[in-house]
Amino acid sequence: MSAGRGGRGGGAEHAESEERWLLTYADMITLLMALFIVMWAISSVNISKFNQLKASLQSAFSAKVMQENNSILNGQQAPFEQDGSPVQPIVQQSSPSQVLEVKSISANISQKISTQIAAQAAMQDEDNLVHIQTLVRQFAREHGLTKLVSAKIQQRGLVVRLLTDNVLFRSGQASLEPQALPLLGEIAKLLAAPAIVNPIRVEGNTDNNPIRSARYPSNWELSSARADAVLEFILHRGVAAKRLSAVGYGDVNPIQSNSTVAGQASNRRVDIVILRRA
Repeated sequence: MSAGRGGRGGGAEHAESEERWLLTYADMITLLMALFIVMWAISSVNISKFNQLKASLQSAFSAKVMQENNSILNGQQAPFEQDGSPVQPIVQQSSPSQVLEVKSISANISQKISTQIAAQAAMQDEDNLVHIQTLVRQFAREHGLTKLVSAKIQQRGLVVRLLTDNVLFRSGQASLEPQALPLLGEIAKLLAAPAIVNPIRVEGNTDNNPIRSARYPSNWELSSARADAVLEFILHRGVAAKRLSAVGYGDVNPIQSNSTVAGQASNRRVDIVILRRA
């Protein structure tokens, strides 16, 4: 009897040990299934949200503001922050009307500055012209040349008028006479002063008596040659070349009638014109 009970007890223990591996196997299967579920959950991506984030990041790094309502740059929620933390939108660029207004203001300022500069230049020119006029007239009085030399301020500038007879040239010639050098030297000294920056034009004029020579076929060539001679003299006395110009008018620009001897003498002249800058 005792032997039989022992045999039955041993069979129960054997059956119990065989059932334990089933529990272990079931636990392992459960863990594997849980692991697969977690891995699937991690690998699952919301494609629409991913594309939304991708577009927003591209817009941010390219410094462009997206117009769609789903951009984080338009005040939507930042992808890596908690709920309720909006990103401030980028300020829009100035409208065309604002740009035009800025340009208009800039143009007005530039115009005002240009006007002020022109006004200051005009005032400086007037002072310089009056100063030169005074000194030329004083020199003419001191040397008895008041009838042959004049200085008059006109709209175009100061005209220093030199009659050619007995002052600058012989009749029909364009070589400076010795008695003309002190007068031209004094004028050149005034024009070369640092404060005088005005352009200077030398104008040659003749009367209406025609001239026909091998050197000067007409009054045009004679008047131009005389203007060039005075310009060359002033140039070599320190007046900058960029300020100088010369022109010959022949007999087409008279200041007196050529019907009288006195009128013809007045028309034979060289004008040194200190031009206004304005």
